[in-house]
Amino acid sequence: MTVRAILNTKGHEVVSVEPDSKLSAAIKLLSERRIGAVLVCKDRQIQGILSERDIVRVLGERGAAVLDESVSKVMTRKVVTCGEADTVSGIMETMTTGKFRHLPVVEGDKVVGLISIGDVVKWRVREYEQEQQALQEYIKTA
Repeated sequence: MTVRAILNTKGHEVVSVEPDSKLSAAIKLLSERRIGAVLVCKDRQIQGILSERDIVRVLGERGAAVLDESVSKVMTRKVVTCGEADTVSGIMETMTTGKFRHLPVVEGDKVVGLISIGDVVKWRVREYEQEQQALQEYIKTA
């Protein structure tokens, strides 16, 4: 299976913020949308990614005053991406090795989606359930 299959099921919506947005505004957006990360984009180009882990880390290091700082001072700058043709097992390995839970999907110079580890797990469970059902049907007809 490929990333494209996951995106076709979950959708291609990508939530993003500007690098100069306040951290407090980004946190509010994460809370309202019930998501764990947002892309940080300027002129449609990825500048970074801001995750719950980034926020917890910086709050622990610098305290609540950081909420008035810009997202660009907190975000992860090195963003690993994948393509729609990448395999689910491949991105699982990438996420596990890199110890991150969100992976932007890029085709050419355009962001076409964002995959979370939750999306991957949900997809894999669905695959296993379908295989199990197929095996049960096979056994019934044998």
